[in-house]
Amino acid sequence: MKYLETNLLIFDSQHGFCKGRSCLSNLLVFLHKVTGSIDSGEAVDVILMDFAKAFDKVPHIRLGRKLESHSITGKLLRPTWILDWLSGRKQRVCINGVTSDWQFVFSGVPQVSVLGPILFLIYINDLDCGIINWILKFADDTKIFGVVNSIEEHAGMQDDLNKLLSWSKEWQMLFNVEKCKVMHFGRRNASYNQLASKSLDEVLEEKDLGVTLTCDLKTSQHCTHAYSKANRILGVINRSIVYKSKEILLIQVYKSLVRPHLEYCTAAWSPHYVEVKELLEKVQRRFTRMIPGLKDVPYNERLQILGLWSLEERRICSDLIEVYNIMNKLSNVNFEIFFEFDTNRSTRGDSLKLKKKRFNTELRQHFFTDRIINLWNSLDEQIVSSTSLNCFKNGLKQLRKQHKLMGNVRSCFGY
Repeated sequence: MKYLETNLLIFDSQHGFCKGRSCLSNLLVFLHKVTGSIDSGEAVDVILMDFAKAFDKVPHIRLGRKLESHSITGKLLRPTWILDWLSGRKQRVCINGVTSDWQFVFSGVPQVSVLGPILFLIYINDLDCGIINWILKFADDTKIFGVVNSIEEHAGMQDDLNKLLSWSKEWQMLFNVEKCKVMHFGRRNASYNQLASKSLDEVLEEKDLGVTLTCDLKTSQHCTHAYSKANRILGVINRSIVYKSKEILLIQVYKSLVRPHLEYCTAAWSPHYVEVKELLEKVQRRFTRMIPGLKDVPYNERLQILGLWSLEERRICSDLIEVYNIMNKLSNVNFEIFFEFDTNRSTRGDSLKLKKKRFNTELRQHFFTDRIINLWNSLDEQIVSSTSLNCFKNGLKQLRKQHKLMGNVRSCFGY
């Protein structure tokens, strides 16, 4: 991995199994480009591709060719290490206690290994070659998207789809065309796309890396799904656990089983409507009432007793932490993609102030790269210049203790 990273051999489109990259970085880059295009009045098509059993389909002989093309040769490749590690594998199927005969396996990389995912990244790496439009990958989860304002741009998107199809046939990694979806964004979208001479299913709502996307890119639908799932789990916990002690419910149950559903990749979908914020907060309100002796205590006091933050405070801190990570290269995405430093020295503030850009739509106004700038610029220079992520988090905790964090939020967002 060090060799691949140092020599920049893995393309920037890949966000899976790469240091400093994640589902969140993938979604932020994707939504930043799409919302920016829509804010400029352009139409955008997004095709969500689906490989058929991708990890199991990697042919070992062709994988050897891909490794050699990345200058991974010698004993590391053959005859002693990587290919020998993959060869000679067998598998069988067991149904209702009855097993099939053992069969040799000539393709696939083990997903539960450390090396397997790295080999898959190398194999799928050149999928981007020759593609004109944007493409993003998270391991095998691939999406291609671009501006489609004219017939020529539609033809360019179709040409890219044909190139992906040709790649999949050449390298024996076929797409499951029935599961490939297309989403059309923008008011003037002609809605046209095909793959393998078949019309792609046009969807108004689809999950991408665990986040629900809708054709209007509003976050309400995802928030509703997150609320429903977290609330169902909380209901199961309430019915199943008899001994409801603070320690068991708070640490072992709520923080590990419930809250993650409400906070997964929040920087990509953080809500701005009050009713949606309250919907998510209902789950934590319900949980804190389950603690013995706290049922009739006001919500803010319950949070103080349990040492919890409101979910809105946690989302705001998550946004600020992501800005810090991007600025300090802890998140391996280009800072210039999202932000620009404010070089206007006539304004007061810290030396790391970000430039506020203009937007034309409410969609862009409430996206991560625009909604967080005023709040970031309101922080003290001592906090934004923290030498480590832990120092930065401690600075945010001090702001909250001094009741300044939400004060800054109300000042920046006008409520």
